[in-house]
Amino acid sequence: MAERISTGLAELDRMLGGGLLPGTMTVVMGATGVGKTQLGVHFLDAGRRQEGEPGIVFDMTSRGDSQNHIDYARRMCGWEMTERLIDEAFRPEHVWDREATRRDLFHIFRRSGRRVTRQDMDTTDWQEWKVELNQKLDQAIAFFYGNFVHGVRRCVIDGIEPVEKVSESFQFHVFDYIYHQILHKDADWVARDLFRVHFREQEPQIQSRMYDHRELACLMLYTSHEVLLDQLLSRPIESGDELANANTIILMGKIRDGVKMRRALHVAKHRGSACDDSIVPFEIGDKGLTLLHE
Repeated sequence: MAERISTGLAELDRMLGGGLLPGTMTVVMGATGVGKTQLGVHFLDAGRRQEGEPGIVFDMTSRGDSQNHIDYARRMCGWEMTERLIDEAFRPEHVWDREATRRDLFHIFRRSGRRVTRQDMDTTDWQEWKVELNQKLDQAIAFFYGNFVHGVRRCVIDGIEPVEKVSESFQFHVFDYIYHQILHKDADWVARDLFRVHFREQEPQIQSRMYDHRELACLMLYTSHEVLLDQLLSRPIESGDELANANTIILMGKIRDGVKMRRALHVAKHRGSACDDSIVPFEIGDKGLTLLHE
């Protein structure tokens, strides 16, 4: 059996039968402020110990507000994240230069200030947005491929906002592209999409830097309208919803403890492996999440 991917939290790894399965997608779902991003940082930082490289964050927040990844990484792990800028030019030869390419964070919609559904725009705005989005997808390929060829094997997709219909969301459109056309695609074909007319001249480097996409692990952090864990547990799954396609689902929400509310998580789905089905309270401190399994 392939080595499990650690979440960075020993107790959560135990609940997952040893950790996450490589080559699969995990959805972490919960309301704003419940602790999803902190869990994501634990997962990314664990890459430093397991693969020798921390993971990367692809932030899809569309309104320009920060998810605080850099602050969390510094405070929780002593890790100074580096960021790829949205207007950073792509040069084929830079991909092989670690100093020029290796970045931990990319915020694709920075400065856009847009909402996330087609209904928010008129026809002209929609056409302009599609052109802009295609340009940003090219930058997304450069970000992911440029990190994977330098040893990164895990990523977090953050900032997914709740919508009434998944099919109307720009963010899910982008996520589907990334998941199927980058994360679940052979490395040489991702390179073809990235280098295009420069592919042949870059082919020797491409062949020497091949990676296996089946070793990659993806964590999607999905913001919900629901705040209470009970509400998340009873939430219907829409056909085509990413929850239906995920290998693993971790729900994070509030539970009542006497006269107080506290945070708790539950592994709602973990296909292909036994898991602990407990509801486990957790606390958030300066060093991130601490699970309180009793």
